[in-house]
Amino acid sequence: MRAFVFPGQGSQAVGMGKALREASQTARDVFGEVDEALNQNLSRLMLEGPADALTLTENAQPAIMAVSLAVVRVLEKDAGVSLADKAAYVAGHSLGEYSALAAAGAFEIAETARLLKLRGQAMQAAVPVGEGAMAALLGLDLADAQAVAAEAAGEQVCTAANDNAPGQVVVSGHKAAVERAIEIAKARGAKRALLLPVSAPFHCPLMQPAADKMAEALAQAAIKAPFVPVVANVTAAPVSAPEDIRRLLVEQVTGAVRWRESVEEMVRLGVDTFVECGAGKVLSGLVKRINRDVTALSIETPEDVEAFLKTL
Repeated sequence: MRAFVFPGQGSQAVGMGKALREASQTARDVFGEVDEALNQNLSRLMLEGPADALTLTENAQPAIMAVSLAVVRVLEKDAGVSLADKAAYVAGHSLGEYSALAAAGAFEIAETARLLKLRGQAMQAAVPVGEGAMAALLGLDLADAQAVAAEAAGEQVCTAANDNAPGQVVVSGHKAAVERAIEIAKARGAKRALLLPVSAPFHCPLMQPAADKMAEALAQAAIKAPFVPVVANVTAAPVSAPEDIRRLLVEQVTGAVRWRESVEEMVRLGVDTFVECGAGKVLSGLVKRINRDVTALSIETPEDVEAFLKTL
């Protein structure tokens, strides 16, 4: 049983999607669709950079989605692989949840691009630059990381934002509180604790202004029931009803990404193969850290597509 999974922020890189674009008109059509929806030549930015502009949250989010959906469309249109037939579940990490929903037919690609552009702008604007931070605490489990965050918070905000894999938890909040968390984590035996190169403190209560903006946008968005259940970040459980999807996407802005639990739940439900669609191999690596017994594949290039087809 397969799950198709979709990467989040941090997977962007100049040149992303280049090989697929060169090999497939279907992929070029997806990139063109995203450019048109945003009234922006995002494709050129993805191909040529500069890297600092691509890394901006408002650009990185739709760019990562575009590569993921190009992979999905190439599989479906060029290779004749139907996600409805081949996937039991879909899931994505943070913004990747939007990619997963689009892949499963809940959103149109153009709508997804516009929502992610707005999401990126809203998340960046929610906290003044320099006031927030995120840090990876490596070697602590979720309960320990939550205890560290609670101790570090004081009168400020510091919470567990991403439970990525055993021993890999990210905390988010006010910069001073996150810096305190790093020191407390080291004292409690973390193997490493380090600030992440991000522009805002994602997935914590400081993102409430962005959640409010997304609530307004999602209230107007057309959401269909996905043809494959989506395992939601904030519940680590499958969801299919459009109103539930709408609510959970709003909660996701301030809520923790429960990736470890999401993968564990899909395994419990019978998934033994995870197929990462899009830029990089971050999720494939996390999946193998969560459960060594499952198969984890990644598809970004035409060669990856060919290799995947041989597994069917």
